[in-house]
Amino acid sequence: MTQAFIVDALRTPVGRRNGALADIHSADLAAAPLSTMFDRVGVDTEEYDEIILGCIDQIGPQAFDIARTAWLAAGGSEAVPGTTIDRQCGSGQQAIHYAAQAVMSGTSDLIVAGGVQNMSTIPLGTSNSIMKDQGFPTPFSGSKAWADRYGDQVISQFHGAEMIANRWGITRDQAEAFAAESHRRALAAQEAGFFAEEILPLGGLRDDEGPRTPNRAKMRELQTLRPNGIHTAASASQISDGAALLTIASEHAVEAYGLVPRARIHHISARADDPVMMLSAPIRATRFALERTGMDIDDFDAIEINEAFASVVLAWEKELGPDMSKVNKHGGAIALGHPIGATGARLMTTLLHSLEESGGRYGLQTMCEGGGQANVTIIERLES
Repeated sequence: MTQAFIVDALRTPVGRRNGALADIHSADLAAAPLSTMFDRVGVDTEEYDEIILGCIDQIGPQAFDIARTAWLAAGGSEAVPGTTIDRQCGSGQQAIHYAAQAVMSGTSDLIVAGGVQNMSTIPLGTSNSIMKDQGFPTPFSGSKAWADRYGDQVISQFHGAEMIANRWGITRDQAEAFAAESHRRALAAQEAGFFAEEILPLGGLRDDEGPRTPNRAKMRELQTLRPNGIHTAASASQISDGAALLTIASEHAVEAYGLVPRARIHHISARADDPVMMLSAPIRATRFALERTGMDIDDFDAIEINEAFASVVLAWEKELGPDMSKVNKHGGAIALGHPIGATGARLMTTLLHSLEESGGRYGLQTMCEGGGQANVTIIERLES
């Protein structure tokens, strides 16, 4: 089985809801870093096998296979197909997994993988909300088999985040302390210029719009997202716009086109957990990946876990016991934002740059996903 390498990784800044990127069509959000990456990789676009993008709420400007549309908008060869996938929050990471699997199986040699999402234009859950008047208030309405198994339990990320907080004994103060640290790290990274190498300025924006100086007093004044809950808008990920893309290549492509691989994809896997609690699966998925690879959580020089809600990361920390100085070293989605379909690729782009910055060898990425799912990707940085 051949190996899969990361040759390049590039992203847009992450824009706030109704911020600098709000009016940019989703195809153009993805096309901007894609066209730049074409130039950087230097391979004729007809030589690529496919583009795979994650994107949820595939309606309007995100409909009709946005991966293919973005490829063509970027000037890519008309001979190359595109695939758009929906793995909820993990869509961008799963796109990378599919690309890696295609390369490892020997069926493809050069693929672009990543994700795109404009949540300002298409609010989260629009693909469901537009069906309410047609008698489908939730995706599960009308399914007798679903009701037989799960009844009428609330299926909501907000409900799941509070279930996690209750089960693992996480307090509002702990969640807000974590959120404040996410902003502190993100601001420090911006000031140090860490993100400059991974971001392509777009729409007059050079930096992620989300990070701001944390104010614990103001955090304590915010209303919780659920009655008697611990989370507020301050300890949840931000609604955002953006895109992130990676070039995945086989050994053959690296040799044939004279490419310089930056990292090797060491492991890919996914596991799932309670769909009602929804956001706890990174715990099971990380344990599974460690068992499959024989690695320990301390073997990693950098870790990225998506900050969908503070409780997700804090529960994972309690179960896995990582050195938190290595986890989300430059902030996470609470500060940087969470453009749902793109975040998995944004995390991988940042993880790669973190390893290159520190000279570390192994990096791990995981994230919670709708349906109670989670992906894990382990990469090994290569000396250039």
